[in-house]
Amino acid sequence: MNFQRGQHRDEPEINLIPMIDVLLVILIFLMVTTTYAKFSELQINLPQAAGEPTKEKPAQINVAVDAAGNYQINDSTVNFSNIATLSAALKKAAGDANAPVIVINADAKANYQSVINVMEAAREAGMVRVTFATQRGQNH
Repeated sequence: MNFQRGQHRDEPEINLIPMIDVLLVILIFLMVTTTYAKFSELQINLPQAAGEPTKEKPAQINVAVDAAGNYQINDSTVNFSNIATLSAALKKAAGDANAPVIVINADAKANYQSVINVMEAAREAGMVRVTFATQRGQNH
């Protein structure tokens, strides 16, 4: 006995058109929002000089600043009361040197103001060549 005489079963089918529409929208969204960064190289022609290097090194004044805010100029301790005293100590350490280089060796935990005091004292003393000493970091 066939009880399903008037009924026939439809085969299930997958409609791919909505899925393709969604994928196209996602693709367009990704294309619009993605930035394509291209690292370009700069073609630089460096200037050339025919001069000989100087044989004399400029005078160097080493200023050390520790974490507590103590100052030391060329291995002699300086009692800091104000910037004028530090400036006078820098002039004394420079002596007759013409445009000495001031190398600031500041502790990593030194107060920011302590380093600024040295830079301000150097400016007041008329010394404009200031640099900082660093050490190579250790890879952990």
